[in-house]
Amino acid sequence: MPSRWFLSLLALAWMLLAAPRTGAFQWTLVNFDNRDYVPLAEVASFYGLRLGAEAGGPASAPVTLTSPGRLLRGNVGSKEFYINDLKFILSFPLLAAGDGFYLSRNDLTKLIEPVLRPEKLRNLGAIRTIILDPGHGGHDRGARSASGDEADIALDVALRVRELLQRRSTGWRIILTRSDNRFIPLEERVQMALPHRDNGLFISIHFNAGSGIGTGIETYLMAPQLVPSYNGDGAPTLAELQRWPSNARDPENMALATAMHAALLSRLPPLHDRGIKRARFHVLRENPLPSVLIEGGFLSNAQEAALVASPAYREAMAGAIVLAIENFRNATRPALQPLAPDAMDRALRAGNAAEPKVSVPNAAN
Repeated sequence: MPSRWFLSLLALAWMLLAAPRTGAFQWTLVNFDNRDYVPLAEVASFYGLRLGAEAGGPASAPVTLTSPGRLLRGNVGSKEFYINDLKFILSFPLLAAGDGFYLSRNDLTKLIEPVLRPEKLRNLGAIRTIILDPGHGGHDRGARSASGDEADIALDVALRVRELLQRRSTGWRIILTRSDNRFIPLEERVQMALPHRDNGLFISIHFNAGSGIGTGIETYLMAPQLVPSYNGDGAPTLAELQRWPSNARDPENMALATAMHAALLSRLPPLHDRGIKRARFHVLRENPLPSVLIEGGFLSNAQEAALVASPAYREAMAGAIVLAIENFRNATRPALQPLAPDAMDRALRAGNAAEPKVSVPNAAN
């Protein structure tokens, strides 16, 4: 179970940002299996972190990057990665080759950068509209349990979020994709978001089902182009090759997912942290707004279903969603010396031009 202090540390990490750089950072791009990676030593240097790793160690060697208020850790060959005890699922595993360690370019630009420096995001307007999407409805009951159905529970949480937002501020425009027990097609839910692409957030609320031992909280965001969905079988798909509307929001999606997942784990009773994951659910992939889909617990787990049935749990979950919205808005306010929207990618391309790609066939996988 993650320690309960990670949310304050994550907030501190968002404040203790790397000092602004006056010149372009020269990244070295290394090619493993036709995919670009960057040395973790350079990641550490760019963000003012200290790299701790055992060069030439075992294939699953632990790797840490640290500074006051920050702890990033993972293992070679694994996609599991932690930032201040918050669990992320990388697009691709950490690699080791020779005496170096490597992170995929995709994970640098679309995970590390928006999490450590959300204030650098430039694809956002002023956040004024919150679209709450209670999953399922009508004949689609979703996950079912003796304590209630997913459709009803998700709606109850969404109504509580709306009430809390209205109570805290009159400045929010709050839209529910459904406010009663009716079926709304997925396409219509996304259509409701389109008029608010410049000032809105989209939050889809769900509860999980699976084997009887399934447990915990997880947060999903749209998978970037060429990145497998978390629930995929590893085989490349046509969906991975396509650039979907939501891919224009990859960094914003990650920053929102981070704020949401941290708030949920902070405010809810201790539950298993299943991590921040990528998927291509319809309401994520077709959505032009920063979007997340949250799974607030397993209704197929009798103990967890009884917990979710509690009004206190639902109120705590609603409070966590509100906290995440406010934290995201505050964390993404522009810095005094903003970077261009694609500054990181431009720096990487510059590094690529300056440093020829090097094939390292014996990278640990």
